[in-house]
Amino acid sequence: MPEAVATMPLYIDRIDAAVDHVLDTIKGDIVLGLPLGIGKPNPFANALYRRIKANPARKLRIITALSLLKPVGHSDLEQHFLEPLVERIFGDYPDLEYAVDLRRNALPPNIEVREFFMKTGDYLGNAVAQQGYISTNYTFVVRDMAVQGMNVIAQAVGASGEGASMRLSMSSNPDVTEEAFERYAALGLPLLKIAVVNRKMPFMPNGAEVAPSLFDVVVTDPAATHTLFGAPNNKVSAADYAIGLHCASLVEDGGTLQIGIGSLGDAIAQGLIVRDRHGAEFRRMLESLCPDGIDGRELGRFDQGLYGCSEMFVNGFLRLIEAGIIRREVFGDTVLQELINSGRIADETVRPETLRALLDVGRVRSPLEVRDVEFLKRFGILRPEVRLEGNQLVMGELRCSAALLDASAFETVSQQMLGTRLVGGIFMTGGFFVGPQDFYERLRTMPPQELAKIDMTRIDFINQLYSTGAGPGELKRAQRRKARFMNTTMMVTALGAAVSDALESGEVVSGVGGQYNFVAMAHALPDARLVMMLRATHDNKDGLRSSIVWSYGHVTIPRHLRDIVVTEYGVADLRGQPDSECIRRLIAIADSRFQADLVREAKAHGKLPAGYEVPERYRHNLPAALDDKLHPWTQAGLLPDFPFGTDLTEDELHIVRALKKLKHATHHPIELVEMTVKSLWEGKEAPRVYLERLGLADAHSFKDLFVRRLFAGNL
Repeated sequence: MPEAVATMPLYIDRIDAAVDHVLDTIKGDIVLGLPLGIGKPNPFANALYRRIKANPARKLRIITALSLLKPVGHSDLEQHFLEPLVERIFGDYPDLEYAVDLRRNALPPNIEVREFFMKTGDYLGNAVAQQGYISTNYTFVVRDMAVQGMNVIAQAVGASGEGASMRLSMSSNPDVTEEAFERYAALGLPLLKIAVVNRKMPFMPNGAEVAPSLFDVVVTDPAATHTLFGAPNNKVSAADYAIGLHCASLVEDGGTLQIGIGSLGDAIAQGLIVRDRHGAEFRRMLESLCPDGIDGRELGRFDQGLYGCSEMFVNGFLRLIEAGIIRREVFGDTVLQELINSGRIADETVRPETLRALLDVGRVRSPLEVRDVEFLKRFGILRPEVRLEGNQLVMGELRCSAALLDASAFETVSQQMLGTRLVGGIFMTGGFFVGPQDFYERLRTMPPQELAKIDMTRIDFINQLYSTGAGPGELKRAQRRKARFMNTTMMVTALGAAVSDALESGEVVSGVGGQYNFVAMAHALPDARLVMMLRATHDNKDGLRSSIVWSYGHVTIPRHLRDIVVTEYGVADLRGQPDSECIRRLIAIADSRFQADLVREAKAHGKLPAGYEVPERYRHNLPAALDDKLHPWTQAGLLPDFPFGTDLTEDELHIVRALKKLKHATHHPIELVEMTVKSLWEGKEAPRVYLERLGLADAHSFKDLFVRRLFAGNL
């Protein structure tokens, strides 16, 4: 049969015209699928939203996740502080108008928004958002988009070139789009596929690069190009660093790493860098943090390096790439990868032994066939100019037999036809990315040969081992050796269940995302481990609470999938342990102010012996003691507040610290009274430039004068 001819898309140079096309093509209700995070084409989505908002006769349902909005202040102080900061960092980033209305509980009746993952904590108390939430695993998102009736999908894409020579990249979000195209085609369902070019999206190669013909419409309006949402780096606290250092000591050289965004991800990355570059200091840090000693912890340098495989490619991974730690390359062939894993192929340098190993296991035949030569050239084992003519290998004027079991033919090929280094290797695989502005800029300017080792690809490849064909599943197992899947959770029960996505009331904090998928992989791979990270306590308007609890009315990961739990006070290895031992180990890493309550509950339910007492070495799990242990390393510059930089100036950092103290005190009346007395007694004044930034320079009302004095007292 003749090959199908690719159909050229319809190129539209105006967003409004693209909206017209959608409205004319879809006669009934529009169900719009948008990618997670920064892959949304905000100007197009806003234009479509406005048109349908103004026309009650049409209906729109939006299926998406992680709709990002610029930060806004919740008080006059915060608003004054944030305005110039937001302008500097976010530039012309256009907020998603449906998300603004959703947050304000102001969606029109003819428009629905259904998200499967929310920005953490943003929609607590928002009934419309809570009712529209879809609880699903990341790997089931395409299936559930189809269940919701999606008939349009729109994505922001990066572009290179113009006109007929234009190339497209799904950039930050190849995560679900191609899978959606395939599923809809297989089911025979109609789907209008729209690419919207944003020239500020980094052009990512490999799995992210696609032909324009993959889409029905390509929108080239320059108005669709805008600043990407920049997620600022968070401060890394002492508790975060302690968790990061513990986690860094669980990672094996030559292994695979998954981490997430935020201060814990940054702490792990910095911990790995300290381990690699400052081994003696890393050991001393761990010795101070581990009451049971450091036997069994990983302390050495990364001689082989790590392979990054994570649904989210974050700034911490890029810093590990730049530090030379994420550098273990994996290759898209199971046999080749297994030979590398076993050491029969020593490294990426092509040698005669490389070819011999492939012959010995039968990956290539003797005499070589066309497919064998193509395989050897694809991975750089043979030079690109080598070709097969009949039963001979030819390179320029040189000819030899393709029967490589013949000693003379093997010698000729080894001496003159081999490449120098394996090609096509990948050291970072991700499904989507979000980061600060300098993260995007480094991707935009990264040398092509380095960028080629980063593969942004489909979430159904990253987040699961099983595949439709045997080969890909075996390949993923070979690539993901010694994997450490590091996930954040909110709470852990004393029996090892994890609470990561919602409260026991049913209110959703964020979503399941891919967490379950990584939990499943950690148990399915023979040398992998799941690491659940959480701070030992959390503080809110109800006061300080333990994050290790006896029980909770909602769990994300059930206790039978328990593995490793890490807090700032240590590591609890729960795999294969009986309930009583799990409880003991979790109490050992709990905050000491809550250990007695946990022991009492466990005894009351017959899960600990009546005579059990917490060993003395675990009774000093307190923030002040932790600060004392890590303070020398903070002072030495190995554990800085912002290991990978910050968008804030020094003055802004001073202001933020004072505002955070104020905000915390407003939820704790005793603390607020103490702060008030201290501020009034000391009578300090803040620098005028700070007061101008906060709109307090010319304060006259009692409230403003009072807040001004409190602010000054907290600087």
